[in-house]
Parts: sequence; C-alpha cells; structure tokens
Amino acid sequence: MARVHLKQPNELTAEAKAAYEKLEAAGKVTNMKLVMLQDYGIYKAFMGWYDAWESLEKAVGLRAATIFAHSVSTTNGCLLCSLFFISDLKALGLDPNNFEASENEKLLQQLGQQIVKDPTKVPDELFEGLRKFYTDEQIIIIVGFGAQMQATNNFNSVLGVDIDKRLLPLKELFKPATWRENIK
Repeated sequence: MARVHLKQPNELTAEAKAAYEKLEAAGKVTNMKLVMLQDYGIYKAFMGWYDAWESLEKAVGLRAATIFAHSVSTTNGCLLCSLFFISDLKALGLDPNNFEASENEKLLQQLGQQIVKDPTKVPDELFEGLRKFYTDEQIIIIVGFGAQMQATNNFNSVLGVDIDKRLLPLKELFKPATWRENIK
C-alpha cells in the first residue's frame, strides 16, 4: 500500500488536473503517475523518463532497451518497475527469467546491475565491451537512461507505490536480486 495519500483529480492543481485528463484520455494512467501528479513539478521531471526511453530505444533497439531496464529494476529490487518490464519482455516473446541474451544484451545487463550496485566501480573492461557495439553518444544515452531508471525505481520503492492491477498476475515472475542481503 502506498505510503502517501492520493488526491482525487478534482483536488489536483490545474496543471496536474490537465495532465491527468490527458493521461486518462490516452488510457495511460498508472499508479506511479497518480502519485507523481500530487506535485506537477515532480511529475514533469519524471516524465522525462519517456524522452530518455525513446533515445535508448533508438540507440540499442526495443529488445535490448527492455532487457537493460529490467536489469536495472530487478537489481534495484523495484517490484513495480520490474513488473512493467516483465510484462514488456513477455510481450516480446521472452521468458523474463530464462532467455538467451546476445553479447551486447549481456553487457547491458552487467552495466544495469553495476549502475545499481556501485556506479563508482564500473570496470573499464565493461566499457571496452560496450564500445564494440555502441558509440560514445549511445553509451551516454544508455548510462543516462540507467540513472533515470534508478531514480524511478527509488521513487516507487520508497513510496510503496501500489502495483497496477494489470501487473498483479505477473507478481510471481518477479525475482529480485539478492546482492544486498550481505550488506551491513
């Protein structure tokens, strides 16, 4: 259950209410967006995620982008974001917990995990591998999106944003990383 009270659409600021109505008309209302709309500035800042996603998808392709985002979210332990990407992986015909990643996808998974675990210790060898597939400009997009994804994970996890109803049937597919268990 979310740790914050959600305002009803009629309680939102005029800007937030207009954004809500636009989302509703497009069928794109999610629990995360409902929480963010409590402050229009926060909502606008986090909606930049979609621009970053578009850049990432252009840079690496839909499948690799989805695998990368899933890697960040599951390593970070964000149930809500992980479930969104589990849904997206399934839509791509992939078993989220058992699929064959290509060489570049494996590198993106490793980077996603390391961004979460310790961004100050991303090995040079990982970047050497990434450079086989991506330009510096694309690597900037990848890392920028990874940071944006981590911020979104943290927002949802700290506030306990409720899982969207459409994602509830996927809950048993979530396999969070266990690397934090030994951190003191």
